[in-house]
Amino acid sequence: MGSFTHYGFLMLALLFSSCMVTYGGNFYQEFDFTWGGNRAKIFNGGQLLSLSLDKVSGSGFQSKKEHLFGRIDMQIKLVAGNSAGTVTTYYLSSQGPTHDEIDFEFLGNVTGEPYILHTNIYAQGKGNKEQQFYLWFDPTKNFHTYSIIWKPQHIIFLVDNTPIRVYKNAESVGVPFPKNQPMRIYSSLWNADDWATRGGLVKTDWAQAPFTAYYRNYMAQSFSPSQFSDQKWQNQELDSNGRRRLRWVQKNFMIYNYCTDIKRFPQGFPPECRRF
Repeated sequence: MGSFTHYGFLMLALLFSSCMVTYGGNFYQEFDFTWGGNRAKIFNGGQLLSLSLDKVSGSGFQSKKEHLFGRIDMQIKLVAGNSAGTVTTYYLSSQGPTHDEIDFEFLGNVTGEPYILHTNIYAQGKGNKEQQFYLWFDPTKNFHTYSIIWKPQHIIFLVDNTPIRVYKNAESVGVPFPKNQPMRIYSSLWNADDWATRGGLVKTDWAQAPFTAYYRNYMAQSFSPSQFSDQKWQNQELDSNGRRRLRWVQKNFMIYNYCTDIKRFPQGFPPECRRF
């Protein structure tokens, strides 16, 4: 897996490094705490951030800046041990009843059982585009990089620079796509034991509290307006290595895909599913 990170996405990295504005590095400069009081903390001169959850409250933060298209990277080390009932979120979102949103959610589990990585996309206030995955590593032992590439023609979710999901713009068949509303970056750690682990059957063990997740090496790259008139850039997709790794993840680690849920859509799958 490690060698792929170094060279498998070289061309993709070069593509996204040109003509962009880059932010990142210091949590003091880039983020505000939004709730949870002293359960959210910044260490090491702004290089490390933690969120904690106890029986009284969780905690969260948001970016000072908004972004309209770009690439977002964050290294996260998730809650270790018995994390059942907890949810760690990391997402882009605008505000209001017709908001857009691009989600990573990490659903905790009992000790020794895998986290579930939940992804979703909202456009004009409507979501219901879930895909869920197991990870191919223990996300509590070390930091791992979780990334979103957001372009007018698609959204790519990546884990350690390996694509796990590509959601393509399907406006041509009447499906809204997030493209007009700037979004901030948000993260939170909270209790969701009414649904998070085995549909709510496993509750949070408060004897294990506080639960803590850690963040570092944040980077945001905003695409410049000149790139949107570049047809080659607009049409750029994953390279052959990226497509191969995407197939590998979806074959071996995907555990739910709304586009194959016949019970949920007995009258036919949503149009973006039929198209792709």
